[in-house]
Amino acid sequence: MPIQDSDTGDADVVKDEAAGRSGMPQRRSGLHGWLDGIRSTRTGALTLKIVIGVIGAVMVVGGLIMVPFPGPGWLVVFAGLAVLATEFHWAHRVLEFGKRMLHAWTEWYKRQGWTVRIIVLVVTVCAATAIVYFGMRTLGIDLLMYAQRFV
Repeated sequence: MPIQDSDTGDADVVKDEAAGRSGMPQRRSGLHGWLDGIRSTRTGALTLKIVIGVIGAVMVVGGLIMVPFPGPGWLVVFAGLAVLATEFHWAHRVLEFGKRMLHAWTEWYKRQGWTVRIIVLVVTVCAATAIVYFGMRTLGIDLLMYAQRFV
């Protein structure tokens, strides 16, 4: 039995007993409960959608920019879609589609022999090298010239 507050009298006891008899589920705890609290008002729900949309869009666009370069481009794209999927159903569908395609690619790659795996590796390394080289050229840095100095 809760301790009575002298200011509220029996109100706390009555509320706790009514909550115990209620058929409504308890409020979730942690992050989900916090988000539910924000979504409980129109302004909070709209603000949350805007904030989640901006953060997720920045992550997806940043990841797509990183995709051609060596690094975690696709990981950032999937993370951005996961952020968007917390508020947008279409993002959840796109994320699930991406997971299915990644799984299908991985399973196809596992079934291939060594020659196909080596060809995929060589094509990937050549593409990454070309992207880095031409990216540096657009910045005015000629990597071949620097390499010739060391040879």
